[in-house]
Amino acid sequence: MSIIGDLINFILHIDVHLTTLVNDYGLLIYLILFAIIFIETGIVIFPFLPGDSLLFAAGALSALSGSTLNWFLLIIIMGVAAVLGDSLNYYLGKKLGNNMLKHQWLKKFIDGKRMRQAELFFEKNGGKAIMIGRFIPFIRTFIPFIAGMSKMNYSHFIFYNIVGGFIWVFIGVGSGYLFGNIPVIRDNFSLVVLLIVAISVVPIIISYFKGRKSDLGGKTTK
Repeated sequence: MSIIGDLINFILHIDVHLTTLVNDYGLLIYLILFAIIFIETGIVIFPFLPGDSLLFAAGALSALSGSTLNWFLLIIIMGVAAVLGDSLNYYLGKKLGNNMLKHQWLKKFIDGKRMRQAELFFEKNGGKAIMIGRFIPFIRTFIPFIAGMSKMNYSHFIFYNIVGGFIWVFIGVGSGYLFGNIPVIRDNFSLVVLLIVAISVVPIIISYFKGRKSDLGGKTTK
């Protein structure tokens, strides 16, 4: 199976894979979860890692009787990972941004179209984009990188980074903890994951059509 196929399988059956990891690694699972969230948010070439679905699945597992996972520790550990990840991404954008994008091999990993979407999203929403962007797959990986490239003041960036990071983790883990083990959700977890992804990309779709509408309006007035 291809790497993409393996990744899709992991995301769609993340509850099964996460259960296996918990059984195999015990308390080390916290370090593994920290690493996944940190890499997904911190390194601009890894926007495809499962953020939202991982938070939900971890929260659902923490609600099970006798589970190794504790929902409060998950929020703290994964929240810190999200904040540190975005801070690293900001640093990479500030120090290396434009030079990184000139390398051909990096362009293979960085989706230019989504990068531009993130730039427009950032320009339109300013500092709030850092917080709002947390809830949009792919975009959340590019936003802090672009903030760094634009030389945004770090004290301004870190405020939205901390608030957005912990709200994102709290909602993801909390919703999994409260709803993840309802029978109809537990028995159709793959569909739930697809629904989470679909809801997450709604802001991108809305932004796209608003942009199209603006472009058409601009052409009409000329």
